[in-house]
Amino acid sequence: MSAGGMSPDEHDHVVQAVMEALTAGAVVAIPTDTVYGLAVDPSVPGATEALFTLKSRPVDLALPVLVADVAQADRLAGPAGLSPAARTLTGRFWPGALTIVTARRTGIGWDLGGDQHTIGLRCPDHATVRALCGRVGPLATTSANRHGGAPLVTADEVRAVFGEEVPVLDGGRCHGRPSTVVDTTTDPPRLLREGVVPWDDVLGALSPSRLPPSGAPG
Repeated sequence: MSAGGMSPDEHDHVVQAVMEALTAGAVVAIPTDTVYGLAVDPSVPGATEALFTLKSRPVDLALPVLVADVAQADRLAGPAGLSPAARTLTGRFWPGALTIVTARRTGIGWDLGGDQHTIGLRCPDHATVRALCGRVGPLATTSANRHGGAPLVTADEVRAVFGEEVPVLDGGRCHGRPSTVVDTTTDPPRLLREGVVPWDDVLGALSPSRLPPSGAPG
């Protein structure tokens, strides 16, 4: 499935096909602002299991979740939405290449692997992916490669690895660097992986003078 060089109608047709695959529980490959990702709708029974199996990803490594906006993230974070630190980071770096690990709201029973009490959230700087999340719902994702392999940055690379196993939404070449991952369930937050966003920039955003008061909307 290629979106390059298409008319708006043709592009909408491709995106519609991807949406239908997601709602049917299939794994799809999508471009993001970092690398190509494998994505599923985590609310569909068996979808995340299929993703773990396809990638050969250990189930103790939790799948992060892409969201359309901060409001969608807020509905997944618990116990009552994003913490002040998490909200500060979303305001500074979203949409963008920062994944924020936060407490998971009670009742979100998706099988994302890893710790069932937390969830990693990111709003990507990619309009098509945000539109998918807005129409389908949050998407559980992982980089589009076999576990342990190098991240893939073009649709052709994804096809070379997965063949006909997954439909690919071709969005051109991705930038190729992963997101930075920050755990906001600790005080102070801690770095889990440094990627596109420098850790020093995260620390600067989290300086006490810039944090909103507890309970403030930020």
